[in-house]
Amino acid sequence: MSDIDAMNVGPRWYVAHTYSGYENKVKTSLEKIVENRGLGDLIFDIRVPVETVVEKNGSEEKITEVKIFPSYVLIKMVMTDESWHAVRNITGVTGFVGPGSRPTPLTPEEVEALNIEEVKVKLSFNVGDTVEVVNGLFEGYSGVVQSISDDLKNVTVLVKRGRRDMPVELDASMIKPAN
Repeated sequence: MSDIDAMNVGPRWYVAHTYSGYENKVKTSLEKIVENRGLGDLIFDIRVPVETVVEKNGSEEKITEVKIFPSYVLIKMVMTDESWHAVRNITGVTGFVGPGSRPTPLTPEEVEALNIEEVKVKLSFNVGDTVEVVNGLFEGYSGVVQSISDDLKNVTVLVKRGRRDMPVELDASMIKPAN
């Protein structure tokens, strides 16, 4: 088994370094190679991170896309000899980011910070449902969901304390639907 195959830990995000201005060419070439060689089970996603910038000049607006990381392409792949060679041998790719010739995958924290992957969150409760608090300061209390944040991370619950309801903002992971 080769050194690259020994690194296989399942699909992870890797960063390929390219010549300046070759990012989109590398992405297109790699997509064609994946399709032609049937590497869809090894290379899942290829991204050139960009942000949209609106330049205003008086009443005129010009919308442009600016590369966030010039000379880099993000690739979600299973690191094997075959996938490594497919990426490494594309014109414009100078190598992978990592010490020496060892590609280093991005950590889950880096992937989250770069906002590469859209994580679909589905809550098992809605506004108006009765829920139980399963950890934190209000563990053991129950209440009614008053509101849910747009990012589905925070939930405001009306918790019964004595004879009155008290609105409490909790992390969505701290509550579950009441039985």
